[in-house]
Amino acid sequence: MSEKFVIGMGEALWDVLPEGKKIGGAPANFAYHVSQFGLPSCVVSAVGDDALGKEILENLSTKGMNMLINTVPYPTGTVQVEIDAAGIPQYDIKENVAWDNIPFNEALENLAKDTKAVCFGSLAQRNVVSRETIGKFLDAIPAENDPLIIFDINLRQGFFTKETICESMQRCNILKINDEELVTISRLFGYPGIDLQDKCWILLGKYNLKMLILTCGVNGSYVFTPGKVSFQPTPSVEVADTVGAGDSFTAAFISSILKGKTVEEAHHRAVETSAYVCTQAGAMPILPSSLTL
Repeated sequence: MSEKFVIGMGEALWDVLPEGKKIGGAPANFAYHVSQFGLPSCVVSAVGDDALGKEILENLSTKGMNMLINTVPYPTGTVQVEIDAAGIPQYDIKENVAWDNIPFNEALENLAKDTKAVCFGSLAQRNVVSRETIGKFLDAIPAENDPLIIFDINLRQGFFTKETICESMQRCNILKINDEELVTISRLFGYPGIDLQDKCWILLGKYNLKMLILTCGVNGSYVFTPGKVSFQPTPSVEVADTVGAGDSFTAAFISSILKGKTVEEAHHRAVETSAYVCTQAGAMPILPSSLTL
C-alpha cells in the first residue's frame, strides 16, 4: 500500500464512565486501532479551547497518532456512559459541542487528496457544519485513489434523519451496521417483515455497495459482498465493557482488506479484535501483537 491515509472523521470526545473518563468517539477509536495495525491513520475532528480539549490532543499525541483536530469556540464533547448488567453502554451525548462544528479548510482538502480510506458515521452529521465538512471531504478524495468509503451508521439518541442516512449510503461503498440499527433503518425505508439477511441483500444492491458488514452481538457477524456472504460466530469472552468494540472491528477489517487479505480473513481478524476489546475497559486498549501482525 502506498503512503496514503486511513481517516476516522467525526466526533472526538470524552466517554465519562463509572470509573472515570476515557478518550473516545467512534472516528478516534477507529483511527487509533488502524494505527495499531501498522497503517498510517489520522483523526479528523474538533475540540474546544478548554482543559478537556487540550487533554484530548495530549492523549492522542501520546498514542503517536496523526491528527487534524481544529480548536473551535465550542466546548469539547463529552458523553455520560452508564454500563448495564450485561456490559452494554447507555449514552447521554452532550449537544452543540466542538465536534459538531468541524471546519472545512485547506489542510483538510489536502488530506483528502492523500486518503485511501475514510470512516464516518451519522452522529457527527447531526449539525449542518460537520455534515457539510464531511461531504466536502468525501468530494475532495480523488477517484483514482480508489478509496474505501465506510459509513459506520452508529445511530445514537435519535441524532439522525432519513435524509442524512440516505445521502450517506449513496456516498459510501462499505456499510457497517448492527442488527438493532438495521431494524431501525428497515422501518425508515419500509422493509418491515423481511429477515435480516434479505434486508442486507436489498441494501447491498440498492446502494451498489462493495460490502455490507452486519454485526449481531453475541449472535455473530456477517459480511455481504455481491453474490457471497461470510459469517463468523462471536467468541465467548468475559466482558469488561463493549465501548469501542464495534470501532475496533471496523478498523481490523479495513486494515486487513488494505493489506490484501481476503474478506474471510479480514472478517476473522475483526471478530478476534473486537472480542479482545470487549475484555478491556474503555475504547482504546493496546492490542496484543498476535492480533496486529
